[in-house]
Amino acid sequence: MTVPRLRFAPSPTGYLHVGGARTALFNWLYARRTGGVFVLRIEDTDVERSSMDMVKGILDGLRWLGLDWDEGPEAGGAHGPYFQSQRLGRYREMAEQLVCDGHAYYCYCSADTESGAADSSPVAGATDPGSPKAQPRVLAEGEEEGDTPRGESWTYDRRCSRLTADEVAAREAAKQPRAIRFKVPAGETTFHDEVHGDITFDNANIEDFVALRSDGYPTYHLSVVVDDVDMAITHVVRGDDHISNTPKQVLLYRAFQRPVPAFAHVPLILGPDKRRLSKRHGATSVTEYERQGFVPEAMVNFLALLGWSPGSGNQELFGRDELVAKFSLDGIASSNAVFNPEKLEWFSAQHIAAMSAEDLARRIEPLVRDAGLWRDEYAAGAGREALRKLIEMLRPRAKRLTEFVDKGRFFLDDAVQVDAAAVQQHLSTPESLAHLRAVRDLFAAAEPFDATTLDGALRALAVTRGAKAAALIHPTRVAVTGQSASPGIFEVLELLGRGRVLARIDACLQAR
Repeated sequence: MTVPRLRFAPSPTGYLHVGGARTALFNWLYARRTGGVFVLRIEDTDVERSSMDMVKGILDGLRWLGLDWDEGPEAGGAHGPYFQSQRLGRYREMAEQLVCDGHAYYCYCSADTESGAADSSPVAGATDPGSPKAQPRVLAEGEEEGDTPRGESWTYDRRCSRLTADEVAAREAAKQPRAIRFKVPAGETTFHDEVHGDITFDNANIEDFVALRSDGYPTYHLSVVVDDVDMAITHVVRGDDHISNTPKQVLLYRAFQRPVPAFAHVPLILGPDKRRLSKRHGATSVTEYERQGFVPEAMVNFLALLGWSPGSGNQELFGRDELVAKFSLDGIASSNAVFNPEKLEWFSAQHIAAMSAEDLARRIEPLVRDAGLWRDEYAAGAGREALRKLIEMLRPRAKRLTEFVDKGRFFLDDAVQVDAAAVQQHLSTPESLAHLRAVRDLFAAAEPFDATTLDGALRALAVTRGAKAAALIHPTRVAVTGQSASPGIFEVLELLGRGRVLARIDACLQAR
């Protein structure tokens, strides 16, 4: 049996976005499920918009998600090169082969004719037939619709296909700019889609499309087919927006006399307003979600369920290995999926809850360092144990890794960030300051200095002072953390330790 070979082929004109990440994930899951090969290919023929910085961003995004590739940039492989910009000679060779085999012809038409002007004709001065300006823009498979405007479509009248051999020879001798157009045969083009079933297109509605532009660059249809042929791709899993591209590519496979891969067009991802997911809905870059503190396990879990179902049952939480074991193309839905940020936060909270404190400590260390709050003592021993205790304290309400830094500043930072509103509410009266002084004396003598002891002692003190416990707890919390809300105050006090607690209360009283 043929080993399945799948590929993810992003265009490095932007960072890895959510839609591209979901496409990569589905390809990766199927490859891992079937013991196949996952190929990463960079479609960088858009020279003006592509950059190595974007390539690095895509690779970093895939690595963050844990989607390792078997062949491609930095991994190598027997079917390289894996950058389209390094394969231009191959595309030109294959385009010429189409002409030699009678499946394509030279087109000398001007850019105006390409864009549908009815009164244009092949002329000696044609400067750029098949130019990007004249062609409708086709999305690369890792690209988000809406990043740049798409061109208008039209139907070419095939005038250059009627040129005689002598007319072609004369134009070639004059070195007139020309593109290469594929000659669409009469009839219908049918292909089987693993999601939608059999799909048929009437070839009368398919123009003789440009395969190679006059600047020597291939169009998307030619490059993707040549790459898939050369890289022995057996399955093409991509977005529904590529269904209209597929008949042209099927015709190219057949013209090259190569097997047509299995196609699976997956549903699009929509925003909560049911419009195509875009920047207006918030972050679309995977790396932005990493910066926001989401854990990759949650993002993978969330993306997998956007347009795919594991079958019966109500299970929603899946580890990577579980997804691999359950994934199949049969489970891909034909209807569009909705990106719900609140659901992603829920997934992140659930995966954080399942992680060990030590695992979380490793993950938040870079964030703590970036905030300038890291101390060497957090690396081992008592300091490490204190960091783990902080994590356990914050974990029940944490949805993102960044929250461990933001909400853990009362411990990580010696400088208390005071909320003026909290001070006004809980530390602005002589009575509240008197309560705080009494608490300070209580804490100085309390033995042992742990949550249980402090809880009981403070509540007893409140009774003695004829006040509710909250009247003492709120000033204490503001003095120690600077905020009106925190994790359990007595657990906070124990974690900080007597010395830091007394120092903070003293500083607060002095400031008042």
